[in-house]
Amino acid sequence: MKQKQAIVIGSGFAGMSAASFLARSGWKVMVLEQHNMPGGRARKFEAAGFTFDMGPSWYWMPDVFERYFQQFGKEVSDYYQLERLDPSYRVYWPDGITDIPANYIELKALFEKLEPGAGEQLDLFMKEAAYKYEVGVNKLVFKPGQSLLEFLDLDLIKGVFKLDVFNSMKAHVGKYFKNPKLVELMEFPVLFLGALPEHTPALYSLMNYADIKGGTWYPQKGMYEIAKAMYDLAVSLGVEFRFNHSVTGINIKDGVANSVSCLVNTPAGKTSVAIDADVVVGGADYHHVETVLLPSEYQSYSAAYWNKRVMAPSCLLYYIGLNKKLEGITHHSLYFDTDFSLHGKEIYTTKEWPTNPLFYLCAPSVTDKTVAPEGCENLFLLIPVATGLTGDTEELREKYFQQIIKRVEEQIGQSIQDAIIYKRTFAQSNFIEDYNAFKGNAYGLANTLLQTAVLKPSCRSKKVKNLFFTGQLTVPGPGVPPSLISGEVVAKEITKLYD
Repeated sequence: MKQKQAIVIGSGFAGMSAASFLARSGWKVMVLEQHNMPGGRARKFEAAGFTFDMGPSWYWMPDVFERYFQQFGKEVSDYYQLERLDPSYRVYWPDGITDIPANYIELKALFEKLEPGAGEQLDLFMKEAAYKYEVGVNKLVFKPGQSLLEFLDLDLIKGVFKLDVFNSMKAHVGKYFKNPKLVELMEFPVLFLGALPEHTPALYSLMNYADIKGGTWYPQKGMYEIAKAMYDLAVSLGVEFRFNHSVTGINIKDGVANSVSCLVNTPAGKTSVAIDADVVVGGADYHHVETVLLPSEYQSYSAAYWNKRVMAPSCLLYYIGLNKKLEGITHHSLYFDTDFSLHGKEIYTTKEWPTNPLFYLCAPSVTDKTVAPEGCENLFLLIPVATGLTGDTEELREKYFQQIIKRVEEQIGQSIQDAIIYKRTFAQSNFIEDYNAFKGNAYGLANTLLQTAVLKPSCRSKKVKNLFFTGQLTVPGPGVPPSLISGEVVAKEITKLYD
């Protein structure tokens, strides 16, 4: 009997996850990737002796990574070494600095110092968050979102009110904490990665559990080590990767995808090829696969549908190399030294370039000597911004860079501008060019109630029998751990259909 072939478009985390689970189930799997390396948004690049992770920089939910590799008889430690960061991160406020300790007892003491009684409130908050994490990660996120019947699960039914799906994150946090700093601390994971706290289900306090109890970690040599590990695992399972293959179309006959057309970059020039498929998995941007790679009659969602989606942020990114070390900085820093609520509204409500943005600074060279030349510092700065903005110019990027780098210099009391020996920017137009990202999004769909589970774009095409989707625009949602899960979910849907 001929081995069935699955074509996976894109080698991001979700695509590689789907490929590995399909290979484990006996499929012949080929991954088509337009870039010259695996990883998708989690690629890396090297310049001037520095190694920069291009995308994700926070390693949360280590249990999800462990579970992923263990399903293939492997351990995370077979591929990379983790170090827990302490402090987990630093926050710069208008009136000072707060380090967030990795130790829970120390964190409780910090909460108590900021607001009498908040230490005990944190215990109560975390008890609820632990339940949401346990049920949410082990139950909800593994649902393919094909039918409401999937949620006829005793634990889910019994715990529907404890999961806080119909309460907002803002109301939930406000029930426990009044101090503005504590409120911002508990709201920041959803603000940076999803939606306004008032529009995000309180279910997502599970992210606070991931932060506080799961911890903030760093894989030595950088976040790209995760992509490399997933690639090495996939190859060991027999997955074939074809790089420099830009998919130009999915060819349909009688409602079935029978091949994928590609434009291949070779030393001799570009050539066109068509590769046969029994199943196609869209691991690239869902909107791009639907609206560009499929004929219009086979598209499941209209332009109006897509334009009504609430998107998580895009980003202004800066990769900076310094010819000196900075004294006393931490691996992760959040600059909340300006108006938290105004920036949130500018991302999600008014959708405009921020007035005076919050931003995030990562300095992996504080932890890892391999990512910068000796005596140098590797910096990664991120400003979350609205999707779909116009005016993404070099002048605008430079304006914001000057704005935030001055704030860093003022906060740390050291000069940076005169030490810059490498600089690269990456923003909305690059997300579109490099990843075909819908409206230049960086994180996918916002985590709103009306974009949860069955209300997300389906992981299976409604019009093409053997076309499936994985990644941050479908179930379970944005983020690195959910992407690993997304690949597993869609692979199981495929094997269920074809076994």
